[in-house]
This record gives sequence, C-alpha cells and structure tokens, in this order.
Amino acid sequence: MGGIKVSFLVLCGVFSSLCEGQEAPGILWDPAHRLSWSDFKALPPADSQVAATTASGIAYSFSAMEEGREMKVDWSVASYFYPESSWYRPELANANILSHEQLHFDISELFARRMREKIRGFRFTSEVKAEMRAIYNETIEEMREFQRRYDAETNYSRAEDKQREWNLMIAESLKITRD
Repeated sequence: MGGIKVSFLVLCGVFSSLCEGQEAPGILWDPAHRLSWSDFKALPPADSQVAATTASGIAYSFSAMEEGREMKVDWSVASYFYPESSWYRPELANANILSHEQLHFDISELFARRMREKIRGFRFTSEVKAEMRAIYNETIEEMREFQRRYDAETNYSRAEDKQREWNLMIAESLKITRD
C-alpha cells in the first residue's frame, strides 16, 4: 500500500511579484515580537516619498502521499516579515507609522491562520499541488484586498483614530494584547 510522496515549499511576500525564489524567510510572526525600525534593512527608493514599506507574507510547505484513494498531506503555513525588502525613511519615522507597519505584518498572520483553516477543512485529491496552490492564491488575493482596505481606511496611518480602531480589531482577531 505504497504511494508517491511529493514535497513543496513556497515562500511569497505580500509586496513581492515573484513567489518562487523568495529569499530565505526573515522574521517569523510571534505575538511577543514587535517590529522595530532596526528590522527594516532595505534602503528606501530615491524617488519615493513614502515613510515606510513592510514586506511580509505567507509561506507554506507540504508533503503528500497517496494511500489507496486518500491523500495524506502534512503541511505548515507561517507568516514572515522580510527585513531585506522592508525599508523606512528615518526623517519621517515615528511610533504611529511603526504601529501601522506592525499591523501589516499582523494582517499577514491573520491570513496565515485563515489559510490553515481552509487547509484543515479541505479533502485533497491526487491534484494536491494544484489544490494547495489554489487555496494559497485565494488567501493571498483576500489578504491583498484586506491590506488595501487597511491602508485606505487609515490613510496610511495618518487617520490616527482609524489606526487605533484597526489595531484593536486585528489584536482581537489574533487574540493578542498590545501596549
């Protein structure tokens, strides 16, 4: 009763247009870890007036083995912050902007959790690679739209009342406490 075992690892950043070939994961999301400006390692583009950019995203890996008519799938999903692709302008940086950037990372974790739930409820077939990719693509598209809405509603951190609302909403969704 053997089968063919396949393994895959996919790393993607929210702001990365290419998935395969993403550099090694950076900082794994952890409720106890808050980003600091020292985590942002990239240089800001000379032609941008944006205060900061967070590169964060979801990585997943899986291996599958067909046993009879069932697929046994071992998988993991995690969210990462990519320091080498994240940057800030020191002259524009403040605590409110850092909080805004932290929330982009927290939103990546929120959607990593949503992807885990989708996988838990999915019955895989011999097309596991395509099925996993479809779950991932759906999750990433939902996350990108959510991130866009977040930036729009908070006006990229300038609407401080809205920023506080989002901070509370995401903290509650993740069941974490923030200072």
